[in-house]
Amino acid sequence: MASGKTLKSILVSCCARLAPFDIQEVRDITMYDELELDKLGDRKTALFLIMSDTDATFNFLISMIYTQLFNLLCEKADDVYNGRLPVHVRCLIDECANIGQIPNLEKLIATIRSREISACLVLQAKSQLKAIYKDNADTIIGNCDAQIFLGGSEPTTLKDLNQSLGKETIDTFNTGESRGREQSHSLNYQKLGHDLLSVDELAVLDGSKCILQLRGVRPFLSEKYDLTKHPNYPLTSDADKKNAFDIEKFLNHRLTLKPEDWYTVVKPDEVKMDR
Repeated sequence: MASGKTLKSILVSCCARLAPFDIQEVRDITMYDELELDKLGDRKTALFLIMSDTDATFNFLISMIYTQLFNLLCEKADDVYNGRLPVHVRCLIDECANIGQIPNLEKLIATIRSREISACLVLQAKSQLKAIYKDNADTIIGNCDAQIFLGGSEPTTLKDLNQSLGKETIDTFNTGESRGREQSHSLNYQKLGHDLLSVDELAVLDGSKCILQLRGVRPFLSEKYDLTKHPNYPLTSDADKKNAFDIEKFLNHRLTLKPEDWYTVVKPDEVKMDR
């Protein structure tokens, strides 16, 4: 039996969590389903989840969507497609640290891959992931088959990358000379281990390069792809401002009639409803 104080604390916590649903706009977008998340693995689909990266008030909505997405797709893969979706679903989770915590991500990221689902977590630093997922951060990182370092100066990230890169063997030799009655010379050869890239070298990595780590393959230094050379680059807003997507216009579903449009006016009381 919960004490009165504990029960009151639970009620206060529930009220605090449900408070955003007092906002009419939040209720409007959550009262019915128009995303059809369970169909993303049936056909090629692009779904954009846009949320402020400076205001965390509604981050829970993104977390709810990802939770429902993974659960629905895994269930459909098992129940309908014998364990694997016909179309691979790839989640590009940009600014992963700013959208809130995805429940059970450490378990999901290890199991969704077998259902043709993958998640790409984009972070400014590994410390962001550890701040949100605590002890489970290492589990999440360990279940990622590929890691790419685009540059940065966060000490924890640099130290982890320095250790994973390993060492290389270098040859050293020392010369000595002693003078006295008789002059002598000495030359010593030695093999030593040296960091492939030290922490300070990683901190000043050339901005045009990246380090890619794939499971089963030694890490390698690579050139970043020049996006301006992509054949579809002229279609982006960076190439032409006219291509910018106006989300406010897109979200305005109000029908605007034109003089040449044909339409039929139907009164509600004239429509016969079948029972």
